[in-house]
Parts: sequence; C-alpha cells; structure tokens
Amino acid sequence: MNETITVMLVDDHAIVRGGVRAFLETQPDLEVVGEASSGAEAVKLAAELVPDVVLMDLVMPEMDGVEATWRLRQVSPRSNVVVLTSYHEDSHIFPAIKAGALSYLLKDIAPDELADAIRAAARHEAILHPQVASRLVQEMRGERKSGGAVYSDLSERELEVLRLIAEGLSNAEIAQRLFLSEKTVKSHVSNILGKLHLADRTQAAVYAWREGVVRGDDPA
Repeated sequence: MNETITVMLVDDHAIVRGGVRAFLETQPDLEVVGEASSGAEAVKLAAELVPDVVLMDLVMPEMDGVEATWRLRQVSPRSNVVVLTSYHEDSHIFPAIKAGALSYLLKDIAPDELADAIRAAARHEAILHPQVASRLVQEMRGERKSGGAVYSDLSERELEVLRLIAEGLSNAEIAQRLFLSEKTVKSHVSNILGKLHLADRTQAAVYAWREGVVRGDDPA
C-alpha cells in the first residue's frame, strides 16, 4: 500500500464535503483525490481514480449510497467503502453492508476517529459505530438460528415478485404478469422490503441480482 492514502468524498451537500476535506487535508498521510455529489457521479469517478477509501453518504437523490456502493465495488474492487451517514436504522445499515460497505460510521464521529477509520479501511479493517455493530451481531445470531439464505424467508410468490422487480417491472406490470391486483402486489413488495431489511425497490433489485435470485440467463 502507498504511504499516502487516497480518499474520495461522496455527499450531496457541498458544505459537508468541504468540511470533511478541510479536516482531512490537515492529515499528512491522507489525500482527497476527488469529490462526488451523487451516487452516479461517485461510480464514474471511482472507476477513473480508483481511490483507496471512499467516504459514502447514503441518502442522495437519483442513485442512493447503497446502490452506489454496490456499483462502485464492481468498477473499483480495491476501493474500500466507509459509510458516513446520519442514519442508524436497520433499513439503512443492512442494505449498506450487504452492498459491500466495509465500515459504517455516523456523522457525529470525532474528526480524529474518522481519520483513524479511513486508515483502518485502507488496511481492509472494518470500523463500525457501536450501535451498528450491536445490530449486526443480533442479526447474525438470528441468521445462525434460522440458517440458509436471507431470502429463504420469502414465500414463493414473494420470490416471483422480487424477480420481476429485478427485471424492472412496475407494480402494475407485475400485477398483470401474475394475474394479481395491484394492491396485492404492493403488499408483497412491502413484505419483501421488510424481510430483507431493504429501503426501496432499487435496493431490492440490486439485492436480487447480487444474491443470485435472478440471473443474467433467466428468461425475461
């Protein structure tokens, strides 16, 4: 690893990026090589810059931090993603970790602790906010008891709906395909998101492709 750790900042608020950059520039071993104000911009920039560490916000317009993390890890697998967010709910924690984030920090972190977390990420070491670590441990214990893939909790009908979400179909189109009412499909989608700890349809689609629920050779 190079002596200087290269860092990319991803946040839709310029004032947040400016504050973080100003502090990181006081650290002799950390170099901010790029900034992105959206998930899509982050993916494109990471492919060009291949930074050691990416500080990733989660809630952004158009492409959120979860999808951006997953896509970024495809185009720049050597870049370790450190989530830096204000959100500590399950609906944000689990999708981010499943998408490939190494560390999960809250924005109330002390500046020196943030710098240390970036250095740890460059060494491929995870740093988790205590609240986040506690939830992950609880979830892992639950998974050990139940065993199998997380999506095994889904019913056959819910798996069908998840596959169609991954194909990009709307609720109305899924209802037509499966001969269901749109209200029933909406209920299935809510159940899927709840069981998989996902926040929205985009995250569900990313999850389905990543976990092999749907594959590239599946018929459309």
